[in-house]
Amino acid sequence: MDFSLTQEQTAIRDAITKICSRFDESYWLQKDRTAEFPHEFANAFAEAGWFGTIFPEDCGGAGLGITEAALIMLEVGRLGLAACSSIHMNMFGVQPIVKFGSAEQKQRFLPPVIAGTDRACFGVTEPDAGLNTTRIRTFARREGNHYVVTGRKVWTSTAQQANKILILTRTQAIESCARATDGMTLFYTDLDRSCIDVRRIEKLGRAAADSNELFIESLRVPVEDRIGEEGKGFSYLLHGLNVERILVAAGFLGAARYCLDKASRYAKERVVFDRPIGQNQSIQHPLAEIWIQISAAELMLFKAASLYDRGENCGLECNAAKYLAAEVFFSSATRAVRTHGGFGYAKEFHVERYFRESVLPLFAPVSQELVLCHIAERALGLPKSY
Repeated sequence: MDFSLTQEQTAIRDAITKICSRFDESYWLQKDRTAEFPHEFANAFAEAGWFGTIFPEDCGGAGLGITEAALIMLEVGRLGLAACSSIHMNMFGVQPIVKFGSAEQKQRFLPPVIAGTDRACFGVTEPDAGLNTTRIRTFARREGNHYVVTGRKVWTSTAQQANKILILTRTQAIESCARATDGMTLFYTDLDRSCIDVRRIEKLGRAAADSNELFIESLRVPVEDRIGEEGKGFSYLLHGLNVERILVAAGFLGAARYCLDKASRYAKERVVFDRPIGQNQSIQHPLAEIWIQISAAELMLFKAASLYDRGENCGLECNAAKYLAAEVFFSSATRAVRTHGGFGYAKEFHVERYFRESVLPLFAPVSQELVLCHIAERALGLPKSY
């Protein structure tokens, strides 16, 4: 069992670090204050070719593994969740197209995503469904060579910037389906703003990466924009969840590392009662515990990534990695603010921004409680509770 990075992986990490170093704390503080999308960062990422990390080579991608993508997101995560969210969708959000799209769709859809000329968003969550995706109501009705889509989506990230949408709809009412997961269909199509009203949601953190509510009225979607077979959209969606769990967990852990480094540096420099506060065990011990927790979460993260890249079952490990990363990001951000004391409450010291962002991973993209339900059912064999 080898935990060391290959030369290629080290080179990837170093290249990402170099890009990230161009966008310092003041850049992200300004973006947070103005709620302005970090176009400069996302464009730099695209221009260097990193959107194509895990896409097939015959579509212009690099054909690398999830392990390499996790290394990238660990570095990006140090910049905060706004940075992660600005590249998430183009980097891995359209994976259902890679797995289930036709050869024609891959050649039509993926190169613009890799180049960054197309910006994608993902319409799944709905106001009245929440985490129970089977209860979505957005409906696509077939009319000849088109579907007509009407409904609502909520918490759709970066829709203000997007010209494309990967959208999950119902094409059959749940009441007439043998299983609740049947009758859902996935499309990747133009985000036509003449039919989709995109309304920004003001929120606690991650202001630079917009979250939105979508009101969809009679959106015409060509049949050739349907991904895979009609009625199998939910199964296609599930395929991408393990990738999502790994890469969001990597971003959370990068942010946790930043918070720990920031707190440790301040603890060395801040002198109170004629001694650095980092000399006090009340400061030392919580930070040491967080270092242990981050290190343990990283091991689970890379175990999950390794299993995925080998084509083995990894659902438990992916969910466990997300759970651990979310918990330690919240703990590290909280501890960073407490270590800074009053200055931790000031925006100029940056840790309060990470503290606000650290709340989100506790319930998105999946809640900690639902992860525990999954582990209880799949790892422990306990009866399903929901």
